[in-house]
Amino acid sequence: MKEQRWYYLLPLAGVLFGLWYIRIASADVIYSDYVRLVNSYLPDVWNPSKFLVPDVLTRIPVNYLARIINTSLFHYSVSFDQVLGVLSLGLSGALLMGYCREQRLGAVWVLLITAVLFSLNKWEMMLNGSGWPHFLAFAGFYYHYRVLERVWRGCEKPGDRGKLLWLPWVLILGVTGPYCAIYTVVLLLAYGLKMLLLRKEGRSRIREYAGYMTAVILPFILYLISNSFAVEDHAGMQDIPLLPQLLETPGYFVRFVVKSFASMVVGAEYAREAFSTNLPYLVLGGLVMAAYLLALWLQWRCRLYEKTIFPLILLGSGGLNHALVTFTRWNFLIEDYGMSSRYALQFQVGILGILLTFALAWRSGRAVLRGVMGAMAVLFLAGNVQMTEHELEIAHYRKETCTERARLALDFENRTDDELRENFEYRTSRPESGQAVRSALTILKEQGWNVFYDGRVPEAAEQ
Repeated sequence: MKEQRWYYLLPLAGVLFGLWYIRIASADVIYSDYVRLVNSYLPDVWNPSKFLVPDVLTRIPVNYLARIINTSLFHYSVSFDQVLGVLSLGLSGALLMGYCREQRLGAVWVLLITAVLFSLNKWEMMLNGSGWPHFLAFAGFYYHYRVLERVWRGCEKPGDRGKLLWLPWVLILGVTGPYCAIYTVVLLLAYGLKMLLLRKEGRSRIREYAGYMTAVILPFILYLISNSFAVEDHAGMQDIPLLPQLLETPGYFVRFVVKSFASMVVGAEYAREAFSTNLPYLVLGGLVMAAYLLALWLQWRCRLYEKTIFPLILLGSGGLNHALVTFTRWNFLIEDYGMSSRYALQFQVGILGILLTFALAWRSGRAVLRGVMGAMAVLFLAGNVQMTEHELEIAHYRKETCTERARLALDFENRTDDELRENFEYRTSRPESGQAVRSALTILKEQGWNVFYDGRVPEAAEQ
């Protein structure tokens, strides 16, 4: 596999691309979720009372360490968080490239997977640095799945079986936050499948995987206990029961689900401009759903899961994430809410599973089947390239918005609450949000952090 070492250069190129995109599309000034974070945790980031709270596990504990480093060394820089996110995405890329090398996948498939992984369909997560732990969480998931993959195939490295016991504790209790639900479910399903496959090999191996199950369930229970103390507060969410709404508007739920699948080949912003009816959404979403079904059929037909479990886990994770977003976000009553860029990180896991399944099944497929797989792969490539191209075209507008926001921040004391609420994109439907923005900016000014560190407006966007 020496000739495939260049695969690891692809994640490096992806990281450099991500860092360049951040530079041309953003400026170092807080907005959105940062308003809540500043008011909740700053300036005293060393205060244990802000950490030792009942719902600490829902607040992603690794964030506390990052805030200490950020305020101590980088004057609470949004760019610091953005870089952590891109580096974590690069770590995911390195783990995926390691799998591709082990399976000796061809260069075409590897390049395609890289294009999807580093697509700018995740622009919102990349620019809003407060979400950087989510990138780290998925890197942790991929690492755990890779370890499980080695144990599954019987070619584990020293310590791998021990890692299956302690990795869930580290990830669920320290890194993943709400993303631990799908992580837990797919691992339990994978372990259950392995136990079925091992039923003829004796009870000792079955007990081994039962132990791995327990190592996932216990920290997840602790997370659920912590989560029971959390207070949910989502602006714009309607307080209506699911069943009556489902019976009244079943078509809404169908369109919500299908459009969320379509988001993997067309961005929401571009689609709103280009599509005048629901038909293109339904066609694209239907094709993505068909790709899922084809990949699952290939897993069964070629019995790929007996040789390698990694792609099947990714398929299950992607599908379950679609179900989770639908179940938890339908009551915003916006059909294309599931197309938001913030969910691309969750949904793309399934696309990676589809592409890996296609790559593994390619050698055993007939001409017609290869043609179908190739056409679907081209669809994903074209969609992600289009989304990336569109995002690069409007990057300077995003930069200009950030630059104007920085000017406003430096003059916030002379601005109205309405101006602050709208320009800092913080819960714009609530009048009191403007005062929350003012409070956050006051804290930063008193500490000389963020845009107040040197008091200079960031450079304007390049045309």
